[in-house]
Amino acid sequence: IAFVYKRKQISVRGIAGLGDVAEIKKSFNRHLHFTLVKDRNVATPRDYYFALAHTVRDHLVGRWIRTQQYYYEKDPKRVHYLSLEFYMGRTLQNTMVNLGLQNTCDEAIYQLGLDLEELEDIEEDAGLGNGGLGRLAACFLDSMATLGLAAYGYGIRYEFGIFNQKISNGWQVEEADDWLRYGNPWEKARPEYMLPVHFYGRVEHTGAGPKWVDTQVVLAMPYDTPVPGFKNNTVNTMRLWSAKAPNDFNLQEFNVGDYIQAVLDRNLAENISRVLYPNDNFFEGKELRLKQEYFVVAATLQDIIRRFKSSKFGCRDPVRTSFESFPDKVAIQLNDTHPALAIPELMRFFLDVEKMSWEKAWDITRRTCSYTNHTVLPEALERWPVYMFEKLLPRHLLIIYEINQLGKKISLSLSLSLPLSPYLINMAHLCVVGSHAVNGVARIHSDIVKSTVFKDFYDVEPEKFQNKTNGITPRRWLLLCNPGLADIIAEKIGEDFLKDLYQLRKLLDYINDDVFIRDVAKVKQENKQKLAVYLEKQYKVKINPESIFDIHVKRIHEYKRQLLNCLHIITYYNRIKKEPNKMFVPRTIMVGGKAAPGYHMAKMIIKLITSVAQVVNNDPVVGDRLKVIFLENYRVTLAEKVIPAADLSEQISTAGTEASGTGNMKFMLNGALTIGTMDGANVEMAEEAGEENLFIFGMRVEEVEAMDRKGYNALEYYERLPELRQVMDQIRTGFFSPKEPELFKGIVNMLMHHDRFKVFADYEAYINSQEKVNNLYNHPKEWTKKVIRNIAASGKFSSDRTISEYAKEIWGVEPSDVKIPPPNEPRD
Repeated sequence: IAFVYKRKQISVRGIAGLGDVAEIKKSFNRHLHFTLVKDRNVATPRDYYFALAHTVRDHLVGRWIRTQQYYYEKDPKRVHYLSLEFYMGRTLQNTMVNLGLQNTCDEAIYQLGLDLEELEDIEEDAGLGNGGLGRLAACFLDSMATLGLAAYGYGIRYEFGIFNQKISNGWQVEEADDWLRYGNPWEKARPEYMLPVHFYGRVEHTGAGPKWVDTQVVLAMPYDTPVPGFKNNTVNTMRLWSAKAPNDFNLQEFNVGDYIQAVLDRNLAENISRVLYPNDNFFEGKELRLKQEYFVVAATLQDIIRRFKSSKFGCRDPVRTSFESFPDKVAIQLNDTHPALAIPELMRFFLDVEKMSWEKAWDITRRTCSYTNHTVLPEALERWPVYMFEKLLPRHLLIIYEINQLGKKISLSLSLSLPLSPYLINMAHLCVVGSHAVNGVARIHSDIVKSTVFKDFYDVEPEKFQNKTNGITPRRWLLLCNPGLADIIAEKIGEDFLKDLYQLRKLLDYINDDVFIRDVAKVKQENKQKLAVYLEKQYKVKINPESIFDIHVKRIHEYKRQLLNCLHIITYYNRIKKEPNKMFVPRTIMVGGKAAPGYHMAKMIIKLITSVAQVVNNDPVVGDRLKVIFLENYRVTLAEKVIPAADLSEQISTAGTEASGTGNMKFMLNGALTIGTMDGANVEMAEEAGEENLFIFGMRVEEVEAMDRKGYNALEYYERLPELRQVMDQIRTGFFSPKEPELFKGIVNMLMHHDRFKVFADYEAYINSQEKVNNLYNHPKEWTKKVIRNIAASGKFSSDRTISEYAKEIWGVEPSDVKIPPPNEPRD
């Protein structure tokens, strides 16, 4: 019965036709036959996965080719999304969902005696991102294809993505993520488009202008991944570059006899695309990172210019020779400052190769580029030392100096350099002056950007500053990960909400419908049950599925305040211990996320949470009223399991620090209630759903700023709040680390004396808000009504809406609902 239930037909995924099932089985068997080598006639589960992946890919390729042909014939303006991160997760299920093949494949695989979910679990996550910024890029690619935009994602094909996190004795341990070990069925190498990228060298001043000479060359090899839109036959391209050494690399060494060393040195060039830097909201100024940033930009711009020049399909000869129309045909979006070098690199091309005047080159560059700011934290802003540029990119340094002089002419305040030693180049300033549009990623964040971080620039050019509130794709974050919920919504309002999420507002008509209320609660309970089984298997902790699933998942960072959550856990534990016979609402509190390997405090926070969990989970007095789990190796695939099962979503950053957040939107769409501060997109979520339908607490941005002016005194809260004092004393005296009583003194010292994020200031309001959560959970019907109101209000937070706004207001292109004919139908 359980197996049949798991395989029940989900209407919004498309019903399988018998002919289609037979075709999928035939294709699967053909691929399996060619997957197996001659001397091996027993297939492994991985063989089955690859056979299915190739079967599904067959349905993509014809659409992919036809889409690119369509773009060449229509010659629309093309959008190029430049990002050092694309946090894609798994591809198989997402592709089946977007092509409407999920049920057909499920039925075919079932008839072959296999389990689709087991095959899906074999796929490695493509973890080419750290967190929000990289996952946003992945959602944007999905939306750009679904909206029929001629769009390309450009990034780096890291050999090793974000590290795998192991928890060993409560500590984070990093393991390399060798995600390409078994091959990647979704990518296609394109060696015919390999391009040279130059580094080092010197600038020679000649009669014909400056020349960058004596450079070292690295080759950029493109790998293309198809990006399907939702049921519209559009398949766009994500092109990721891999570094290759040229064949004559260091052969001067060979000429003096050290042939072996010359071959080994090829690694120095190829290291550029070896590994993703694992920092989120923190700048690490290493030369290799700067090389990565220039590598992706230089290769991408050559590719964009080639495509601009030869716009006819299959034609590699220049068709356009004038760059007057470049901004009308090309949009370049910089995802944060990481690809900022696109600005001086485009200038270098126009000045040195095309021999344009400075004014004309600058005008075209600015009209082409636009920049998204993702953070206001000072430690996250990129500032590169001038000496590093001088060594690695000497021509670009001269161009940046000229841009800097231009900025100073407009206003003395618009300098790209800071008067520090060594002089630093502020990449955010470069992005602002070199772009025609600058946007933040939530309304409150965009306001902060204008009033503080870029105030001087805003005063001079207010018209270029915009807001584009982030969004998430409802295909992956509802249909794929929560089919039960998608199904009951479709029964009430039809299926069109998957392409127009605002239609969820129609659910408000069913807010008092007892059957719908019961169905929503039932789906949530089934998701919780499924997660409980998974967690029990993983962590050997028995979980009460009737408890509140209170979930806090995101990168571990002081500003995200996992410590505030930890203080609540200990407070709740103390209350149960103090009155063991009192009725307490049971809770399972899950915290998950990775700490940057060099971020000591973040690693200590993980150790504190795991140490508290050890005490709480093994206390017989507490029983199943409180359980604490640290979710190991939080990633896209784990999020797809956890988010649909959540009752409570923790979004508790200090007001003014989280640019937007997108996890908050995923939880809202999947029927969790939010406990959060008025920060990032929480503000707009509260606006859409009504503040009374979230648990909003804590200081607002203005109060935080006032406290900064007045001075924050943590001791005052410690002395005034007995429960807080008890918690801090327990941590300080080693109650949670009896073998090492001093273990957490660093955390205590930080919280008491130099806490930038004011945890104690919001403690009391947070505890009170958690009480309100308990009270509401005791009234299941009222709880579920609030859940429905949240789901109904989540339409704004679709990445389709976000991308539609970028398209119309920044890129100057119109979304299209044209459905390209599938490969088996003739074109018009």
